[in-house]
Amino acid sequence: MNRKYELVYVVSPEATDEQVADLHAQVEAIVQRMGGQIVKTDNWGRRKLAYEIGRHKEGTYVLEVIDGGGELMKEIDRRLKVTDLVIRHLVVRVDEEQGVVERTRARRTDTSRRRRVARGLPPERQPGEGQRGEVDDERDDRFDMGEELR
Repeated sequence: MNRKYELVYVVSPEATDEQVADLHAQVEAIVQRMGGQIVKTDNWGRRKLAYEIGRHKEGTYVLEVIDGGGELMKEIDRRLKVTDLVIRHLVVRVDEEQGVVERTRARRTDTSRRRRVARGLPPERQPGEGQRGEVDDERDDRFDMGEELR
């Protein structure tokens, strides 16, 4: 069964861009060999670490969103543990959290519809009906300079 995972790894600051690209190619090869798919790759670039790891104060962060199974992620985890270039890595299953978010959103929408109907309103918000403090962009003239200021 395929699940969605996020893999974040921090590469040593001594690593070149080519080495980071090779590391990504290795992860991609493992994913393809084991029947998974990389949905998204995002190289965040070189950043300062929150705390010193070993002697490193910064590193190159890379995010990979992967569709695959548990065995695939175990293999990637095993490979990244033995790679000297990777300072830290983390694998998180995100499909469960997305399901929780969707269920919560659906429950809130349902509750909102029931409350609106109980108050005699239509179940859905109507155009022009905004929340407190919301400003209609077309009528927002707070930043227009008056004629006297020009």
